[in-house]
Amino acid sequence: MSEGTDGAEVISGGYLPIDEEASVRANRSYWDNSAEEYLAEHGTFLGASDFIWCPEGIHESDVRLLGDVARKQVLEVGCGAGQCSRWLAEQGAITTGVDVSAGMLEQASRLQREHPLSAEATPPTFLLADARQLPFASNSFDRAFSSYGALPFVKDAEVVFAEVARVLRNGGQWVFSTTHPMRWMFPDVPGEAGLTVEYSYFDRTPYVELSSDGQPVYAEHHRTMSDWVRLLVEAGFTIDSVTEPEWPDENRTAWGGWSPLRGALMPGTAIFSTTLTKD
Repeated sequence: MSEGTDGAEVISGGYLPIDEEASVRANRSYWDNSAEEYLAEHGTFLGASDFIWCPEGIHESDVRLLGDVARKQVLEVGCGAGQCSRWLAEQGAITTGVDVSAGMLEQASRLQREHPLSAEATPPTFLLADARQLPFASNSFDRAFSSYGALPFVKDAEVVFAEVARVLRNGGQWVFSTTHPMRWMFPDVPGEAGLTVEYSYFDRTPYVELSSDGQPVYAEHHRTMSDWVRLLVEAGFTIDSVTEPEWPDENRTAWGGWSPLRGALMPGTAIFSTTLTKD
């Protein structure tokens, strides 16, 4: 048992059904209450204005999945504390980040205060919003991206994709990283116990944690690789590439179930790079 992020004791965690709105409520509460602790634990790894795609430590400055962003309107979906948007602003982008968690956006404001960007950069705009209801006019952005934001925590990812497609301009890029689907088969632990298959790859039942009063306090959703491909195609995106980062030798940091041990044997992240073609 552990202490829930809303102060309630977590007495169980397992694979349980949960509806769309309950999932969003649980994860909003989770990130509101754990934002400060999360940044205390992972802030050094993520930096104050760095763009890290995944626990493997892949930096956008090395892979350039978003290309030249100078003077581009760029949207970050599930921005957390906004480090990625801040880095893009230093590259000349006009960045906007949205997140469902007020706690995470408070951390974004703190980083802005404590680590101001250069005088040449336009500071990002951060807004409290559900990724399934983006508060922007259609055709507002040239690029959209998400680094482990929103998508693992919503049941209806197709709604997020539809919203991203709506606010992107024709030919716009949508690039996102998420947990590699094959990881669902393994326990989420970094050591030897995390190398044995325990779950079916094809079982889409969400992982849900419950408080002592039976309320969901965290939810994470699984989609197979073909699920992601189908959802993207149905939303009007053309898949340009899928990146499965190898674990770098120099990264000795374990992050939950991501670790050098597991990373040497299996992919932990999938990064989908896509282009929107509107009718």
